[in-house]
Amino acid sequence: MDGMTIVYEEKAEKKNTVKTYINKDLAYRRMKRRILLDKIAKVVFSSTIVFALVVLGLLLYRVISQSIGWLDLQFITSKLSISPEKAGIKGVIVGSVLLMVVVAPVTMFLGVATAVYMEEYSKKGKIHELINTNISNLSGVPSVIFGLLGLTVFGRLLNFGSSILAGGLTMSLLVLPIVVVSSQEAIKTVPGFLRDASYALGATKWTTIRKIVLPTALPGIMTGSILSLSRAIGETAPLVVLGIPTLILRTPNSLMDDFTALPIQIYYWTLDTVLTKEYANLAAATIVVLLMLLFILNSIAIVIRNKFQKRY
Repeated sequence: MDGMTIVYEEKAEKKNTVKTYINKDLAYRRMKRRILLDKIAKVVFSSTIVFALVVLGLLLYRVISQSIGWLDLQFITSKLSISPEKAGIKGVIVGSVLLMVVVAPVTMFLGVATAVYMEEYSKKGKIHELINTNISNLSGVPSVIFGLLGLTVFGRLLNFGSSILAGGLTMSLLVLPIVVVSSQEAIKTVPGFLRDASYALGATKWTTIRKIVLPTALPGIMTGSILSLSRAIGETAPLVVLGIPTLILRTPNSLMDDFTALPIQIYYWTLDTVLTKEYANLAAATIVVLLMLLFILNSIAIVIRNKFQKRY
């Protein structure tokens, strides 16, 4: 019996050895396959980044090369003209800046206020989820729809016409969902112990929100605001629907004046290149100005965001 037991034990050991070898072999093959897939994914994603950078570089080179000789102080300080050699974008720049003067405070106030109510005051439930879903879905609505809404409400119902105020309020509706969603996510990231510590010291709910929650969430809120302003300053379709004119010889002085904006002027100058080739150079120079203006606005917002990020 002892001999039989020894034989059975040897066979069992051999089976276990074979199983162990097979398992190690399978694990080794899986590991090699995963390493290979990881390398392939790395190459694919790196290639997409390189491709995107190359396309962006070619686009910038094309625009900058076409703007050389046209982008100068005279172009920036002169008014629009039907003559390409005399045309300038002073009024267009002023119109775009005044448009952002309306968009920025409206979206910040309404967006942050909505986010604070949804996260701090609203009761969690089906209605809360329904509102959140609808707000998120508004980000995917075509911008032309917001242009029609702005034309109906601000342009005709409130009789604002094609003024800067009507354009700014329409653009605010367009980018408002971005600010709301980003502000909600920023408020959610505020640690709960900060709220508890504030309540423990006797602070009210509003004081806690004003002194603790909003300053801590400000970097995330500013990120959403940067994205919203970047989209608003480059949108064309809502302004076209509002009937924003393309040739205004006078510079707007108030929010109720008619205006034209940089993307509108770029759009129509691009269309007019069929008739006059020089308009392509004017459009390229205007694109460079738009990029510079966008860079300045984003830099200001990033500085504010980084300042509060270091503080909290």
